[in-house]
This record gives sequence, C-alpha cells and structure tokens, in this order.
Amino acid sequence: MTGWDDEVDVAVVGGGACGLMTALRAARDPDLVVAVFEKSDREGCNAAISSGSLAAGGTRFQAAAGIADSPQAHADDILRATGDEGWRPVVEALCAAAPAYVEWIADSGYPIEIGADMPRAGMSVPRLHTDTGRLGGARLMRHLRDLLDGCENVAFVDEAPVVDLVVEDGTVAGVVVSQNGSLLRVRAGSVVLAADGFANNPALVKEHLAHLGNPFYGGVSTSTGDALAWVLPLGAQLRNMGAGLRSGLVVVDHGTRVSPALQFNGAVLVDRTGRRFVDEESKGYSSLAGILQAQDGERAVMIWDAAAMAATRESEMMRECLDAGAIRDADSVEELADALGLSVEATRMAIAPLPGRRALEAPYHLAWVTHGLLTTQGGLVVSPAGEVLDGSGTPIPHLYAGGGTACGLAGESSDGYLSGNGLLTALGMGWIIGNRLAGGLDHPSG
Repeated sequence: MTGWDDEVDVAVVGGGACGLMTALRAARDPDLVVAVFEKSDREGCNAAISSGSLAAGGTRFQAAAGIADSPQAHADDILRATGDEGWRPVVEALCAAAPAYVEWIADSGYPIEIGADMPRAGMSVPRLHTDTGRLGGARLMRHLRDLLDGCENVAFVDEAPVVDLVVEDGTVAGVVVSQNGSLLRVRAGSVVLAADGFANNPALVKEHLAHLGNPFYGGVSTSTGDALAWVLPLGAQLRNMGAGLRSGLVVVDHGTRVSPALQFNGAVLVDRTGRRFVDEESKGYSSLAGILQAQDGERAVMIWDAAAMAATRESEMMRECLDAGAIRDADSVEELADALGLSVEATRMAIAPLPGRRALEAPYHLAWVTHGLLTTQGGLVVSPAGEVLDGSGTPIPHLYAGGGTACGLAGESSDGYLSGNGLLTALGMGWIIGNRLAGGLDHPSG
C-alpha cells in the first residue's frame, strides 16, 4: 500500500442526507469498511435546514389515509412539471425507491406521518411525508446520524474535506482528504460523491445562474460544488446547470420563509401597487421565485387570515417566522389597507378571492416576500444506479454520485422543481447506491 495513508472499501464524500443513506445501506454488508468524509458537520448540510419533507408515492401511510398513489404516478407528476423526458429513467428509479426508504426510516424509529394538510403545486395527491411535530430536516439528520453511529463498520470523519480524487491509470482509486493540516491519500474500492451543490460558489453561480439576478441565499456555506472540477477531466458530463431550487417565499429583511401551504389555504400575493399578479395555487415555491424577481422591487406582500394561519402555523417555517417577528397582523381591512399604503377599496379588491376560492376574513396576517436561492439542481449525469457517466453514457468505474453533486429533478429550469425533490434525489440515490455497494442485500430488519 505504498503511497496510501489509509484504505477503505467505500469512501463517501459528504455527510448529508445522501452520504448518510449511502453509508447506512452499504454498511449492511459486514465485510465492507465505509468512511464518510464530511467537510464540516458544524456548518451543516442543506438537508438539515430543509423542512425534512419526504415525497413518496405508494406508501403504507398514504394507503392508511385512503390516498391512492404509486411510484409511477409520482414520476409522471415530476416529468409533467419538468418536461425532461430524457431524465425519465433516473426519475423513475428514484420514485421507485422512495416508498421503500420512507417506510424503512419509519421502521427505524423515526415518527413519520402523511402530510395530508400539505398540498403542493404539481402534486396530483398529497405525498409529502413529515415527522410528527413538524420539527424539520435537522431532526431527520440527527436520526440518521444516530443510526450510523451504531454501525461498527462505518467511520464518520468530521472536519475532513475531500479535496481531490486519486486517479491511477485512468481509474478512480481513492480520495485526497485534508485533515488537521495534512493531506491524506485514502484508497477506496468505490467513491461516492454525495456533497451539496454549488449555490455558494460565486464563480459557478455567475457562470450558470446569472439569470437568477441577486437572490437571497438561503443554503449552507459548504455548498461550493468542489467535486465537479474533480470529475470533468475524467469525461464526466454536466446537466441542467441553469436550474436551482428557488423560493419565492423568503421574508424580506428576515430570511425566513413562510409556508408553501399558505396559498392553498387562501393566501394572496399583491404587488406594491395593490395588483394581484398571479394565481397563487398554480405555482410551486421555486417557480414563484421567478415571478417575484420580475416584480417592482423584486418583492410582493403575502396576505392571509386566521384560518390559513391555523392550518400552517405548526410547520417549522411558520414557527421560525413567528419567532423572528417576520409576520405582521392587521385586525381589520382598514388596518390592512394602512399597512399596505392603499385605500380600503383597493385593499378589498386586492384580497378578493379568485373564482372557486374562499374569501379571507379579518383578522389578517401579512409578510413582504422576495426570491431566494436555496440549492442548485444541475450536476453530474448519472445512471439510474447512481454511476457517474461519461460523454458516451459509459459508467466511470468505481465512481458514483448523488445529492447535490448529481443532476436533480427540476429539469432545465428552476420552475420545474416540485416540493420534496431535493431529499428525493439525496435519499433516493443514497438508497440505490448503498444497496448496490452492499451487493443487493435485502434484510427486512435493516
């Protein structure tokens, strides 16, 4: 082992949702030694600051709630939103994995329920699963880390960013890890790139996402897309680099986000002049960002009432908004008009319901919202098995990718992103890759 500082069977780059799931599934094979190299657990990952919502079609939780769904219906909804038929094999593979890993996570002791009160644009039926208590992604990540800590054949190495791949004779043979001021060469039979995307890399954002303008950045500091530069010399290909996970629900001057379920409970968006400029229920929160970007001042005010607040206030997003003082109250239409700087009549017109929608009733709540970028959706082209592919569609030996490093599920435009697609890509590909590395083991107990 001359020239090597250490050796493992599987080197996982990144300890986010994809990396943890990959390691957990691969570790079922007791003959595998797995190492997860994390840049900074202190800085966290995008999964930990997400809502933690798990999109899956055909779960037992849906069945118990009388919701008829399937992985195929899930995949079809995604592709209807993106129009990216060339990515269908990957989409279908991820949607097929989703019910299995959602139920596995539940069976591992994580409290899951179907979010029947969490409607989202683009979903033909409710399919977001959430933790009871709606505590968000941090709770999910803690649970997965606790599970990983119980795996004797896995090492989670923190403050150990991977800085390059080791390539010998054109083949990926390991990784270079920076730890305690030194560079270590770690030999690995398989390398899994499971890092975040590049939304916090100004040069890459300028190159690929300049059309997004200057959005509020709501992701983690470690999303710098380092892995992309390592694999392009190997012939790897990039796909949909102009797409991101955006949000049109970022509260101005606070950086919190209001719940994407608000508009399905009657909330309306009004511009600075009092004009109602969009059918709120027709847009997901990512596609809504582009519409907010085009408004005067790149902002609008979202207005809702007590009924909508009651339906959404227990979500992590709304709790954060309330704690931050990001939501204003108005006890009457006159107070609302004063807050908006409009006449009472103009305010009544602005909040009038669209046909078939319910009317808002006092007291009201409001927040000025703008557009933000949370993560990127472009990345490496992979097979349905998570293999990194070269320009001819041939797998690069021993190299896999998922999470933010791989191409996501938004299609060519951010408008195609549906709620839950980020964790679907991360956990789904981690599930697929980890199972493959474990030799297809299928242990019902774990």
